[in-house]
Amino acid sequence: MSLGDDNGYGNDSGRTDDGYSTIGGTRQTRTRLPDGEGGDGYGTPRRPARKSRSLVMMVGVVVLLIAAIAFANMGGGGGNGDDGDSGGGGSKPDSSSTAATGTKPVTGKNGAVPSGFAHDEQGAQSAAANYAVALGSADMFDKNRRRAVVTAVYAPEVAAARQADLDRVYSGRDFLTRIGLNADGTAPTGLTFISRSNPAGTKIVKFNGDSANVAVWYSALFGLAGEGSKNPVSESWFTNTFELAWIDGDWKITDFTQKDGPTPVGRDQAASPAEEMANAVEQFGGFTYAR
Repeated sequence: MSLGDDNGYGNDSGRTDDGYSTIGGTRQTRTRLPDGEGGDGYGTPRRPARKSRSLVMMVGVVVLLIAAIAFANMGGGGGNGDDGDSGGGGSKPDSSSTAATGTKPVTGKNGAVPSGFAHDEQGAQSAAANYAVALGSADMFDKNRRRAVVTAVYAPEVAAARQADLDRVYSGRDFLTRIGLNADGTAPTGLTFISRSNPAGTKIVKFNGDSANVAVWYSALFGLAGEGSKNPVSESWFTNTFELAWIDGDWKITDFTQKDGPTPVGRDQAASPAEEMANAVEQFGGFTYAR
């Protein structure tokens, strides 16, 4: 997903200081449409029906992508093992726990990435959701945009230490060839590269004032849209648990772990035509995510 002008992060997405109450002890995520965006934002997503060959192919692609990101962002060490299934919020959420709070998530942005999150649990969850979107975007396959994203979301010392690893992983010729991209990370002529993370919910695993562990459950769209694509766009589900630290007035990532799922049962829907899928990534902007 592009994090540029068409990414849906409105410049005037401010945050108010109105109160927020926790209901039922478990926090979920709501999405706020970017200011000025038309429509009601609640169209039913279309999930392609997968043929066995495409499924096997895309499973291999997604596994490769996960391995690349895990290697670069966790230094191959696997993190602390928090997977979002343990920790705070043991009770079931109330039916109103996902209702809008009326509180916008941020007051500004750092480059193309939202910034200025609140120094509380709600702010930590908003930061984690928006950072999951940035790290799962197509910008990570462009050298200059990748460095801007990494600088915006990671703690300064972590960004500096891992920038070279990320460059090496995302620029690897074998890796790019496997997912169908050119050596410079661009899509072949006539095809549109889609890499987009769509958070469905967040929860606090641990919170201690200036540090937080936040689990983000999200779906990921990944592949090449267009006639003749050998890696058609597919959907996968993951949970990332981010370790966040409060640094210089904002939440920053110090590490994260990833696991598959929870994965819902797919509906029996026909896959969209290649042209429709390619157009969708250009026509539908992203969200700024808030608790």
